Amino acid sequence: MRRETVVPRAAEEIWRVINDPEQLPRWWPGVTRVEEATPETWTTVLTSAKGKAVRMDYTRVAADEPSRLVWRQEVEQSPFERILAEATTSVDLSPTDGGTLVVIALDQKPRGWARFAPLQFRAAGTRQVQGAVDGLERLFG
Repeated sequence: MRRETVVPRAAEEIWRVINDPEQLPRWWPGVTRVEEATPETWTTVLTSAKGKAVRMDYTRVAADEPSRLVWRQEVEQSPFERILAEATTSVDLSPTDGGTLVVIALDQKPRGWARFAPLQFRAAGTRQVQGAVDGLERLFG
């Protein structure tokens, strides 16, 4: 799943936000808070449709300031291990006319029943990536 937008700001300004896990509630869909954040690992807390707090752990796997950031969701021993074998998110920033081209991509490898519902699984991932793009547009628009 991949979405892109042009944000009318310099890549360095956008980088300061996307590179700081504590900023995720400002732009990543559904994140209500971030816990135990370091530059390399963090936990997001989201609220499910049923009002339950859902925790997700992440690890940074690559950073090339100010152009590329990649993180992995730690799915083992999490509520998501039944449906996800792997999930990696990348954010790429590149200068363009009018600001910075922001490309957000989510690469998920389903497991279990999710392998048999590819359209629903992909639709959920696409909504998440689009929500992140929308969040950056709101924040920097």
